[in-house]
Amino acid sequence: MRLGSAIHAMCMVLVLVACSTKPVTVHPTKPPESKPFPPTALPDAPSPEANTSATQSDLEQPKLTAKPASPLLYEASSEDYRRHAARHIYQRLPDRIYKGKLPPMLKAVVVVDIHIEPSGQVGHIDWVRVPKHSPEVKKDIEQAINQSAPFPAPSNFKRVRYTDTWLWHKSGRFQLDTLTEGQN
Repeated sequence: MRLGSAIHAMCMVLVLVACSTKPVTVHPTKPPESKPFPPTALPDAPSPEANTSATQSDLEQPKLTAKPASPLLYEASSEDYRRHAARHIYQRLPDRIYKGKLPPMLKAVVVVDIHIEPSGQVGHIDWVRVPKHSPEVKKDIEQAINQSAPFPAPSNFKRVRYTDTWLWHKSGRFQLDTLTEGQN
């Protein structure tokens, strides 16, 4: 009996300790630091003295006041734009495209972020993955991108950034991952 009473007393102490901790308050205008999304402003809670004539739909749909991080960067259609840009590169450089399925071993696989200006000109190129064993491939891809300019003008007269993977064959011909015919 004595052991049962000790266990019961210990459980009671744990329950009391758990109940006595201070509650954590969350401020709606200060999201946690680790959250990757931009903060959004939530509507203020009405005071008890405020007029409560707001409709139910006003209360259910708060108005957000956050703005995008970069208003000129248009990424909503980057997937569609990537397909258009890949077709454009294929049309501009038909003799550089590898026809058919690629062999299992490639000279290089390069990942590139391309920023296109509203005019269709190349803004700049960010190299996500570059082959260290073949630095000439980077130069060849940059030249191919610049030879393909101007690209189709992005919608809404905004810049667009899209990412594509260049599958480079040892012959100097390539396929873009967006339009690849696959590998053997």
